[in-house]
Amino acid sequence: MGHPALTLWAAAALCLSQSQSPPSTPAAASGPKADLIFIHANVYTAVPGTTQFSSILREEAIAVRGDRIQAVGKNVEIEKLKGPQTQVIDLGGHFVMPGFNDAHLHLADAGLKKLNLDLAGVKTLDEFWKRVAARAETAQPGEWILGGGWDETMWPVKVLPSRWDLDEVSGGHPVFLDRVDGHLAVANTRALQLAKVTLASSDPEGGKIDRDENGQPTGILREGAKQAVRMVIPPPTSEMRRQRIEVALADLASHGVTSAQDYSPEVENFRIYEELEKEGKLTTRISEWLPFNDSVEELKKKRDSHPQSDLMLHTGMLKAFMDGSVGGHTAALLEPYADDPNNSGLPQYDAGKLNQMSKERVLAGFQLGFHAIGDKGVQMALDAFAEAEKAAREQKVKAPNGGNDFRLRVEHAQVTTPAQIARFKELKVIASVQPSHLLTDMRWAQERLGPKRAATAYAWAAFLNQGVRLALGTDYPVEPVAPFRGLYAAVTRKSENGKQEYFPEQKLTMDQALAAYTTGSAFGEFEEKEKGKLAPGMLADFVVLDLDVTAAAAEKVLATKVLRTVVGGKTVYEGN
Repeated sequence: MGHPALTLWAAAALCLSQSQSPPSTPAAASGPKADLIFIHANVYTAVPGTTQFSSILREEAIAVRGDRIQAVGKNVEIEKLKGPQTQVIDLGGHFVMPGFNDAHLHLADAGLKKLNLDLAGVKTLDEFWKRVAARAETAQPGEWILGGGWDETMWPVKVLPSRWDLDEVSGGHPVFLDRVDGHLAVANTRALQLAKVTLASSDPEGGKIDRDENGQPTGILREGAKQAVRMVIPPPTSEMRRQRIEVALADLASHGVTSAQDYSPEVENFRIYEELEKEGKLTTRISEWLPFNDSVEELKKKRDSHPQSDLMLHTGMLKAFMDGSVGGHTAALLEPYADDPNNSGLPQYDAGKLNQMSKERVLAGFQLGFHAIGDKGVQMALDAFAEAEKAAREQKVKAPNGGNDFRLRVEHAQVTTPAQIARFKELKVIASVQPSHLLTDMRWAQERLGPKRAATAYAWAAFLNQGVRLALGTDYPVEPVAPFRGLYAAVTRKSENGKQEYFPEQKLTMDQALAAYTTGSAFGEFEEKEKGKLAPGMLADFVVLDLDVTAAAAEKVLATKVLRTVVGGKTVYEGN
């Protein structure tokens, strides 16, 4: 059903954009014609409805002029905007919604994984060996075998792989393979030799080298300990970087992701994004995060190197890591792990230093986003944010958009206490969460955390009930970039086969999940006035799906197909 109120509102907005006086005739009667018109659609505008019977306004057609939405309304009204050069596309009644804005991903890592050794879904250690052996057979002499995605919790015998496992099948090649969460990795003996990781090596600050009973490194490197190996891996060529990024961008377009908030911190990756933009080949809007640990001077240089006003590409928040992951037993917890009572995780900062650095960067006009998965990591982030906001208000420093809302973010926010959630609200901190993580984590979360902590983990509904803003993403390539897995997880909190459920009281409604994946993510990057809704004047970023996810059974949402992805009025992907 269409809504007359929206048609009138769309027409009014269009006329007001052309003159300062209120409209007295329909917008289509005069004025510029559309470049593109999409008709016969089920348009989910993301604009709140005006009656109790309609939560979100629906319409039938969209007119696009340039890279913006010109009007939204009934087919008959929008077709009046057709001119001699207007292209009309019939969407055959399919569901149309704002493009997905993935609030947390890693494009360069995703491309590396896709073009190297992808171990996602490996079910046994034996299968792990076979994939490494097959890659070693095709590798050039001395070439590093890189990749990752393995998850030992999926194996019948849940034991971490070792360097000796790799030595048997690597054919003399150095091997370095990240676990699925990216917070620990396994290296073979050759890689450890090149990195000079030996019996005599000390654990770095914030990192851990796993050892056997004789003190020998097992090949498992946690958090900061991975850096020793990373330092000796030959850097990729520019051509390799571009190939990786293009593969990842194509994956995003095919899944309806029109905006990406990305952490691929090497400056060379940003240069590739700039190249693609100049060539008209950047198919996703990118807000690129900068490393929090860089000096303020260096951060200012990076911020100033590309226009902040560029809606296709710009630098965004500063990313820091408070801790690791629950799956890798490195997330920082206030109390020890239930299944590892001598371990409370690996905090990555001294609190005093973190608070001082946070103040300096907020005062320099930067937004902060802290990876924090354990409740101790979350507490570290909230304490630092409180001090930074207090200093900014005392010195009358504004947020990056010139306002008073700094929109500081906790990335992941998986293990939280009710008191911490209340603190999110008090400080106006955004919870940037990835519901698809729960599809992986529910297999072992209660074992790691114990029942009491597990009950308040992944607490998405509790955040919304407290009035905390949610922004949704995937952490791609830790999880697939497909938004539909996240939507399914958010509204069901069930495993993909439907056999396991995780504290269902924290479920979201589909409207809530879609809002968090569109307007919520846009708010999280200060761009809610540009995207996240299908309304006049907004960027023409939208996706056409093969089913209405608001009306389909949850299990069918998992199999949703993208038929068309549109960015700035330009179709960047078309499916069958």
